[in-house]
Amino acid sequence: MAGHSKWKNIQHRKGAQDAKRGKIFQKLSKEIYQAAKDGGADPETNAALRLAVDKAKSNNMPNDNIDRAIKRATDSGQGADYKEVLYEGYGPNGIAVLVYALTDNLNRSSTNIRVAFDRNGGSMGEKGSVNYMFDRKGYIAISRDGLHLDEDDMLMHVLEAGGEDLETSDEVFEIYTEAQAFAEVRDALKAEGFTLDQSELTMIPQTTLPVPEDKADVFEKLIDALEDDDDVSEVYHNAEV
Repeated sequence: MAGHSKWKNIQHRKGAQDAKRGKIFQKLSKEIYQAAKDGGADPETNAALRLAVDKAKSNNMPNDNIDRAIKRATDSGQGADYKEVLYEGYGPNGIAVLVYALTDNLNRSSTNIRVAFDRNGGSMGEKGSVNYMFDRKGYIAISRDGLHLDEDDMLMHVLEAGGEDLETSDEVFEIYTEAQAFAEVRDALKAEGFTLDQSELTMIPQTTLPVPEDKADVFEKLIDALEDDDDVSEVYHNAEV
C-alpha cells in the first residue's frame, strides 16, 4: 500500500458527501436492513450486520436510524430483498472504476449505471475487466491529534493487533489489514483505547493513474453521478487524488 493514502480520498469526497447526508443514511439503512434480514438482529452473531452498523456509525448515522432499520427487517419477515451486484467500468485516461450496488431491480440498476458512465466520459466494462486491479482490505484510520505516539510506536501496536501495513501522515495513521483479519485488528485496537475515525472493508487499488487536467471536471461528475444513484452503495477507483 506504500504511496497510497485512502485518507486523502476520504477527505476529498467528504465535503460533497456532507451535502448528501440524508441520501447516505438511506443507503446505509438499506445495507443494515438486508444484513439483519439475512442473518438476524444481533451484531455479535451476525458479522455482516456488525460491519454495516460500524460503517453507519463511522458516517455519524444516529443510533435511532440504525435501530429502525434492524427492527424493520426483523419485524416484517418479508419486504424487499436486495442483491449486491458489482459493475465495472472506466473513466478518462483508463481509470478503473468499481461500483457496488444493493438493488431489488437489476434492470433498473444496470441501465442507470450504464447511463451514468456514458453521459460522463466513461464506459462500462465486462465482468472482471477491472476488479483484478484492486485488493480487498481492511482499512482503519486513527487521528494523530492528541496521540503521543511516533510511527515506530504505532507500528508496534498495529503488528501486535495483527495489522498488515501502516501509512503515516501529519494528520492520521492509516492501517491496512487482510480482509479476514479486519474485525480482529479493529477490536484489538479498540481494546487498547484507540478511537477509530474510520474502519471498514474496502477495495484498494494496486496502482493509481493521474486524472488529465482537462478531464478532472468530467471525472468528478462521473463519480458524483454514480454515488447519487439510490442503488449504489460504494464506488471505488484508482485515480490519483
